[in-house]
This record gives sequence, C-alpha cells and structure tokens, in this order.
Amino acid sequence: MSDTHVVLHDHDGLIEAELPLDRAPHEALVTAVLVWKDPDLAPRDYEQIALQLTGHARAVAADVQRLAAALPKSDGRGALAELILREADGRLSAPLNGTARCVQNRARIVRSLYTRLDRLTEPAPATP
Repeated sequence: MSDTHVVLHDHDGLIEAELPLDRAPHEALVTAVLVWKDPDLAPRDYEQIALQLTGHARAVAADVQRLAAALPKSDGRGALAELILREADGRLSAPLNGTARCVQNRARIVRSLYTRLDRLTEPAPATP
C-alpha cells in the first residue's frame, strides 16, 4: 500500500457541473418547511435541516452562476442572476441559529435560486 494520495482540484467546477441536482426531494423539503406553523423541533434538528438546505442552495447557486456566465453580456438574465446570487451568498453567510425561522429563510433562498435557474434554462426572450 502506498502512502501517496492524489488531491483532486476541480478549479473550473466541471465535475460538479456534470452531476445533476437532486431537485425533487429538496423541493419537497422546501415546500414542507415553508408551511410550518409552529413546529416543535429541537434546535439541533433545525440546524441539521438548515445545513441540508444551505448545502443544496450552494449547489444550485453554482449552477446558476455557470449558466449566467455563459450568457451574452446583452442578456439581462445574467445581470439579474448575479444580483440574486449576491443576495443569496449574503444570506447564506449568516450563521445558523437553530430556529424554524432560520430554516424557512434557507428554504426561501433555495426556492429563489431554483426560480432563477429555471429562468436561465428557458430560451432567451425575442428582441423586437
């Protein structure tokens, strides 16, 4: 057995770009979290759900970033995507606090990123 190992550095994110997002279960989680009225979970449970949503939001954001970067500069969808990405990054950088409100905020971020991702995968609007 060798004591050497290889560290994979995917600077351009090409490996990640080839992996499809596991969208359906995360959308179901977002839907469930957003309809909570007064859940009675332990703070650590809220933190685990928030961590799951945070990780997924970052993966969706990477896809949004990749698609937006490929758009021509004249396509306004790219500029809007950048705005959404900056807002999401700022909100995802906030510390987790183990509350339903924190989890719901993370769920809203995932939802807004998926909305933007869908807009970027639609055909470009026709210009008059």
